Amino acid sequence: MALYVEDAGGSEFAVSMVLTAYFLGMMVFSPIWGAIADVTGRRRAVMIVSGLLGTAAVVPLALVGEAGPTIALPFLTIDGVWIPIGLRALYAAFAVGFIPVMLTIVSARGGPEGRGRSLGFFNSARAIGFTGGQLVVGVLLGILLPSEMYVVVAAVSLVSVIAAALVYDPTPTPDGDFTLGEIASEVRHRLLPAVDDRGHLRTNGLRWLYAALALRNMTVLGTMSLMAIYITGPLGMTEVLMGVILAFNPAGQIVFMYLFGRIADSAGRKPLIVAGMAGSGLFAVVAALSAIPSSSILRILVIAVAFVIIAASFSAMTTGALAFIGDVAPPERESELMGLRSTAKGVGGVLGPPIIGGLATVTSIQLAVGVASLLSFAAAVLAAVALTESRPADAGAGQAVGMGSSDD
Repeated sequence: MALYVEDAGGSEFAVSMVLTAYFLGMMVFSPIWGAIADVTGRRRAVMIVSGLLGTAAVVPLALVGEAGPTIALPFLTIDGVWIPIGLRALYAAFAVGFIPVMLTIVSARGGPEGRGRSLGFFNSARAIGFTGGQLVVGVLLGILLPSEMYVVVAAVSLVSVIAAALVYDPTPTPDGDFTLGEIASEVRHRLLPAVDDRGHLRTNGLRWLYAALALRNMTVLGTMSLMAIYITGPLGMTEVLMGVILAFNPAGQIVFMYLFGRIADSAGRKPLIVAGMAGSGLFAVVAALSAIPSSSILRILVIAVAFVIIAASFSAMTTGALAFIGDVAPPERESELMGLRSTAKGVGGVLGPPIIGGLATVTSIQLAVGVASLLSFAAAVLAAVALTESRPADAGAGQAVGMGSSDD
């Protein structure tokens, strides 16, 4: 969509808002879906309903295509490129119901001793999907019309809903049924807790983890919102090569997620969180430097290294943060707190792209990305100071004993 918006005449700011639209939906609705799943205990049903609604939300994009008509209001003119951006926000409101609920199921399957490995394996599987998506999109952009591309997206989304329906959910289900009013009341209470009902957010510095995640994601998501046009513009690469370069990140995560999942169980969660946030800042610095070499081969090499760095950094931070939340979350609030992690990510996705996209519009993409790295370094400092290690004391010993077993 970033390339479609640029082709339709959108500015760097409009391009950056493509990512912001998605994370706006994530910020608002991810904890809501998580809280609904916790209250009702029907996590698989929540994934199916949210997935079907998300698939349905893609259909208008297929009808609009690259850009909708310009709408002239008495005091405002809405350019056509903002219509697909708005539709993406609608899609996100439903699509984000999958992750916090599935993460709770995966966390429960791993248990205290194997939570990191379980989450790492799941995220490796997600990374396979991201890798395939990035590789395929680079090819399909040159073959399909925008409307045809969105039909493909809708079809893949529907297949994922069918897969979610086959998931086994080992988490407990509360007794009894709930009315819609009771569910809405309980969700509102959970998302806007009274002052004396916020103790779960203070456990091991959990609230500061969310703050650090928001800062870090302002850097990375703001940078990522411009990467498609940065690679095909200042770096002078083709769309196919752009798809390959972007795929370095999820492809690396396939290995790194599983690796760091094991490390999280043996060495702890906090070191991975801090290192991942610092590495995210390094990614932005290297990406900004990739435009300096005059040789196209060197530019390709440097930007590829940047995406390997973010693959390792994101994997370390994500695995550590998810295991941390799984350790400290009360069982009846785990999906909610997993959803709040997505909210923190959404805050970064809402604030980072317009700030960095706006700075890039008046300066350059390279300078904007370099300045953005400072937020990730600040997040790493905050996590190092404010978080207390959450790994159960006996988990490391159990992991050390099990290293040589055939089950590994």
